Amino acid sequence: MSKSEKTPVRSIQVRVGSVIFDNHGPVSFIAGPCSLESEELLLRVGTVLKRQFRALKIPFVLKCSADKANRTSVKSFRGPGFERGLEILARVKSKLGIPLLTDVHEPAQAALAASVVDIIQIPAFLSRQTDLLLAAGACGKPVNIKKAQFMAPWDVENAVRKIESTGNRNILITERGTSFGYNNLVVDMRSFEIMRALGYPVIYDATHSVQLPGGKGASTDGQRQFAVPLTRGAVAVGVAGVFLEAHPDPRRALSDGPNSVFLKDVPALVAQVRAIDAIVKSGKS
Repeated sequence: MSKSEKTPVRSIQVRVGSVIFDNHGPVSFIAGPCSLESEELLLRVGTVLKRQFRALKIPFVLKCSADKANRTSVKSFRGPGFERGLEILARVKSKLGIPLLTDVHEPAQAALAASVVDIIQIPAFLSRQTDLLLAAGACGKPVNIKKAQFMAPWDVENAVRKIESTGNRNILITERGTSFGYNNLVVDMRSFEIMRALGYPVIYDATHSVQLPGGKGASTDGQRQFAVPLTRGAVAVGVAGVFLEAHPDPRRALSDGPNSVFLKDVPALVAQVRAIDAIVKSGKS
């Protein structure tokens, strides 16, 4: 049997508050701004998203990076710093009363993040860093592993086993595109089936998958226009969740603007995704 023909194992559910990530259940959502531009912006985006998802009767996880450590240029915006960023995330979480996700870049950050957020995220570029994965897993919180842009889908198993070695089985796996050279990423729809065979919920990153890394020389470019059609395709294959970055005006965003979706467009995207997901998981063709 080839690596791409792994025998599927029983699917594991990962619960985060009222949000359930399950490869066989209704698709769930992780949404929010890319970076922590300000407490005011995060609170504004979180408030609007909460209202939008509540209207659709769908729970969601708010995401935001406390510190953007893997920027293209040393001059790129990173945010207020990790510890200061966590303080802001804690206040916003308290005000909104919704689960929260942020990423960590060093092992020492994992426990700090776990004291505030509900999901610890491993950035794609760091998904082979053993010490980081072990530190995140040891916190006991759900861990979202972003599949590296250079990693084959079956290679994610090694990252999963590192988290499992800590006794933590609350694992999410996120597809965010594969490097195809010259500032381009390609999403291989086969990867969802391959990674799902590991038994953990698989997430599709709708916005990072349409990045053009370093496409502007000193910053990343993106192709926002492909976010919706690719998301439709991913959900048609079958995923547990969709991850997306949203901003009131992506053209003014300080990070990942070219690939982020407009905040006002989120309800339409979510409604389309839920409709496709319902058809696929009901067994209809």
